[in-house]
Amino acid sequence: MSLSQAQMRAHIYLIILDKFSGSAERRQEALAEYFMVTMPNVPEDAARRLAELIPDLMPELYSKWIGEFAERLFETVPDEQLQHLCDGTVENNAALGLVFLMFMESERMEKQTEDDLREYARKHSGADDMGDLVAEYLRGKVAALRADVGGEKVQ
Repeated sequence: MSLSQAQMRAHIYLIILDKFSGSAERRQEALAEYFMVTMPNVPEDAARRLAELIPDLMPELYSKWIGEFAERLFETVPDEQLQHLCDGTVENNAALGLVFLMFMESERMEKQTEDDLREYARKHSGADDMGDLVAEYLRGKVAALRADVGGEKVQ
């Protein structure tokens, strides 16, 4: 039985939301995996410690990014393949998570994420430069963590 587009969208949303923010432990695990893939010079224990430093994001940002991901899937992936991805198997749920990570690593989404985080910080702090301050703080934490584990920065 085929799923409707609304059913597939709901499945995608729930799978991604659960994988990346269902619990603090799962969120940190997903972040650590992301750091190990995107920053191969960071040791596993450092990636896990860094993931613990990243605060939980508001559900509105997850909803926005997952919505953009689903829209892009529906624009680019044939219905038959989407039906297969949304069949609920462990393998296909994991594949959705991987494809979501790849989507979030795209140049467009890296810029969008930065803009969204900056806007979120402005909206919740009342200060225009709060997003830059948060980014600088996180860069400092990464540098301190790298120094703590004796890692070298990749140029």
